[in-house]
Amino acid sequence: MTFRFRVISATVGVAALAVVLASLASFWTTRNALLHSVDVSLIQASQSPASHPVGDESRVTGAYFELVLANGTAIPTSNVPIDPTIRAIAKGHGGQILRTVYFGGESYRELVVPLAANSVVICNSGPCRVPSTSAELFVVNISGQIGELRQLVRTLLVVAAGGLLLALGLGLLIARAALRPLEKVTNEIEEVAETSDLTRRIDEGGADELGRLRRVFNRLMNSVQSSENLQRQLVADASHELRTPLTSLRTNAQVLSRASELPTEDLHQLTNDMVTQVDELAALVTDLAELSRGDRSEGALVQLHLDECVDECVDTARTYARIKDVAIDVEVEPSLVSGRQDRLVRAISNLLTNAIKFTPAAGRIVVRSSQGVVTVSDTGPGIADDERDRVFDRFWRSAAARSLPGSGLGLSIVAQVVDEFGGTVRVDRDPELGGARFTIVLPTIDADGTESND
Repeated sequence: MTFRFRVISATVGVAALAVVLASLASFWTTRNALLHSVDVSLIQASQSPASHPVGDESRVTGAYFELVLANGTAIPTSNVPIDPTIRAIAKGHGGQILRTVYFGGESYRELVVPLAANSVVICNSGPCRVPSTSAELFVVNISGQIGELRQLVRTLLVVAAGGLLLALGLGLLIARAALRPLEKVTNEIEEVAETSDLTRRIDEGGADELGRLRRVFNRLMNSVQSSENLQRQLVADASHELRTPLTSLRTNAQVLSRASELPTEDLHQLTNDMVTQVDELAALVTDLAELSRGDRSEGALVQLHLDECVDECVDTARTYARIKDVAIDVEVEPSLVSGRQDRLVRAISNLLTNAIKFTPAAGRIVVRSSQGVVTVSDTGPGIADDERDRVFDRFWRSAAARSLPGSGLGLSIVAQVVDEFGGTVRVDRDPELGGARFTIVLPTIDADGTESND
């Protein structure tokens, strides 16, 4: 079912419902008004019996008055049927009723009023007493009113049919007018899809729903273009980073083919270099796999004790720090954050690994954590002011770090993880230790489970 058909169907459906409801309301209002007028006249006649004395065979045009005795006898006699309902009321079993009856090919409105025993009625000769229970019967011919109602029904059917046809025509016009801008947007989007031109944007238009759709599409195109650019850059950077260790491995492998000609010391150096290069490749592949998760990883965020995550990372980092005789001091306070433990541990561990790499032998690293904030400071050379804006870029490495092992992806992963958890990360110079100071700020969780960015 097309959207155009749904718009037309909705328009016709609403119009049809409105026409049907209006027709029903008109019919029932007219019917009730006509019957109410007749009922009022019958009730008024029942309250003034002197105007129709019993035994008077004269007839008011279209109206009848009879007295029905308990045995079912009608005075005066007429062609009005005396059915069980009237007999039961005449016997004192039932109250006054108003109803519509049909006989002799005509429609009548009938009022039956019960009379108690010894009731006095007006006869031709004067007041008369009826010794038994009885009933007064007032009948009015309403065939004319019924005919008018039938004519009204036919008129309403014609009006309803015309209304539906008009609604159908209006639905076609409205659908065409309403969908013309949407068709224009669709055609523009189809052109973008066919040409695969990610730089193209559509006119955003006004502040209506179509304008919102255009703006959302443009934002989507911006995201797709940015994602494609980042993907191309990642592939290019990864290829560049892989080329150096692979070339070195190939050269060493060629040299290793003449292992019998090499001195033992050179052979050990060659194998150690190859192991180091393989480790670098493995670390690079691991970092690339981490980055391939994108800005959002799988799994729901849970409450984490930030102090416990920091302690876990420090315990692992101290194993590597001992090799360089680097001391790691820890100052932590309990705090709760929202995240995924494996990702958060990876981010903090990357900061510690980076600090150990650039801290000289017998140096010092200080890790602090409280209220969702983690700082890692060291006694290394620090980061130059003009390089701080690039330290979180993928594969970027400062001139001083290019001779050291690493892929240049560690800090990029830190920035990605922190952004995923709604936090921020920055770098400056520690005023006490003199080296770099990385600061992670994450939203904390209160005791009642409410997240806070303070």
